[in-house]
Amino acid sequence: MATVLESGPEGLTGGSDLAPAPDAVVVRFAGDSGDGMQLTGGQFTLSTALAGNDLATFPDFPAEIRAPQGTLFGVSAFQINFGSTEIDTAGDAPDVLVAMNPAALKTNVGALKAGGLIIADTGEFNKRNLEKAKYDVSPLEDGSLEKWQVLAFDISALTLEAVKPFGLGNKEALRCKNMWTLGLALWMFDRDRPPLIDWLKGKFAKAPVLADANIAALNAGHAYGETAELSGPLKQYHLAPAASEPGLYRTVTGAEAISYGLVAGAQLAGLDLFFGGYPITPASAILHNLARLKEFGVTTFQAEDEIAAIAAAIGASYGGHLGVTSSSGPGIALKGEAMGLAIMTELPLVIVNSQRGGPSTGLPTKTEQSDLYQAVYGRNGDAPMPVIAARSPSDAFECAIEACRLAVQYMTPVMLLTDGYIANAAEPWKVPDPAGFEPFPVTFLEEANGPDGKVLPYARDAKGARPWIKPGTPGLMHRIGGIEKNPGTGNIDYAPASHQAMTNARKDKIDGIAAGIPAQEVTLGEASGKLAVVGWGSTYGPIHQAVRRARRKGLDVSQIHVRHVWPLPENLGELLKGYDQVLVPEMNTGQFKTVLRDQYLVDAKPLNKTSGQPFTIAEIEAAIAAALA
Repeated sequence: MATVLESGPEGLTGGSDLAPAPDAVVVRFAGDSGDGMQLTGGQFTLSTALAGNDLATFPDFPAEIRAPQGTLFGVSAFQINFGSTEIDTAGDAPDVLVAMNPAALKTNVGALKAGGLIIADTGEFNKRNLEKAKYDVSPLEDGSLEKWQVLAFDISALTLEAVKPFGLGNKEALRCKNMWTLGLALWMFDRDRPPLIDWLKGKFAKAPVLADANIAALNAGHAYGETAELSGPLKQYHLAPAASEPGLYRTVTGAEAISYGLVAGAQLAGLDLFFGGYPITPASAILHNLARLKEFGVTTFQAEDEIAAIAAAIGASYGGHLGVTSSSGPGIALKGEAMGLAIMTELPLVIVNSQRGGPSTGLPTKTEQSDLYQAVYGRNGDAPMPVIAARSPSDAFECAIEACRLAVQYMTPVMLLTDGYIANAAEPWKVPDPAGFEPFPVTFLEEANGPDGKVLPYARDAKGARPWIKPGTPGLMHRIGGIEKNPGTGNIDYAPASHQAMTNARKDKIDGIAAGIPAQEVTLGEASGKLAVVGWGSTYGPIHQAVRRARRKGLDVSQIHVRHVWPLPENLGELLKGYDQVLVPEMNTGQFKTVLRDQYLVDAKPLNKTSGQPFTIAEIEAAIAAALA
């Protein structure tokens, strides 16, 4: 076993009594799905944000509601990358792995950096748990962990001893293990305990004994760090706060940011917001968050199914509210016909798709970007719809506002794409000044807009948008619906010329959005050169870091990250033609690559990954090097 830890080129390695702090550290908490790893990670994230570090997180948990205890497929993990420098990803490989049982060790140790630190609970490394994890002998004893530093001790027994005065049963007492572990982590990275103690008191306000027991476990873990530091591979580090602009900051997940952005978008439009949803992983958190925001004119409705959820949202838009619905890929498929209705009736609607892995039920708790075709093309008939993709949890706020703006200004449904990684991950967010956003107030039609007092519900403005008419407005009775209409009156009209005219009008309106969105800029690098790495959505972080590293090595590579996926920015085609090669990393089998080839006839090359895990920086860095070799 190696001795003392300090910073080095590979992270935390051997050295002196006072360990210099690295610029950034990656820590992964892993345990059984009942061990509270997501809670532990979330609270460590809170303490890290309060310390002023930049950070990015990656919660990774099983799809089973409660997988059998100790099994490999029941492991839940939470990774956080934090430091005093700019952080864009949750990190490629952990410096520290906290493994609460053998299964957690087996499924995660392969990702740990060479020389990294394993903290293991020996109390769980019994014969039964080793067999469940498919170990013949304990890895803590057979020398298989030699390339890492190991700190193994009985966290279970230490927790039981810490909470003994509170008279808890054995099972209930062991549930405090995650707080003991959190206490150790707080000591290791010089974090304050009072905010976590206050949180525990609030969480268990109705059960003060549980609050006191968890606080005792937290303090015991912290105290253990102080004593164990005297010998062995454990040292304390203080990572300086990251440089940041003055302002109010908070941590935010993608689901939270979208919820706040939708409310802000409705306020900027001068509308109340109606959200119709049906529970589905990982989209459910949006419904949960919006349900807490009723004071901002928000109505939430948990429908009996996906179709009812979007139908209710369309009805709300028809009645003069901003209708919103959300789901993941399987639910978006069910909503397809109703999306066509919203396109045909030309009503504003925001549809949030928190993408997850695979077709059918697939990988419910894992991340993917495989719904791009579904978003751009996936409806019957010619049914064009704007599509926007958020690149990070904090970016989801502005993307939600933009989706609201397009929906009401162009009288169209809009799809906003996130994914499981963005929805669940957290990062620091500078709370914006509301005065910095330009309002886009809605105007409802209040008097007849045709000759001789006629109402023309499909008359169009300069943007191609039809008027929005509240039902019940005196003298403005009108007809809209899913059957093809006359281009002006809205009367049912099957004439070939009418269908041609309406199809063209709907397409031209969406195509025209390209003129009203910002020109595509180069995110990092030059506007021409040997290689452009083009991304969308949550691939932003690893692409940005990989391109930055490659440029430091002198490679001619630039990054272009696209927010408006459909219609694409007007200048994107010419921009891409300024590069010798175009590489498109995405977590699917090459969907955006196909869109770029189709639209611009550029020889875009794919870099694809469908493992349910985000790209690592190293994967993209290797692809850049290979392309320029």
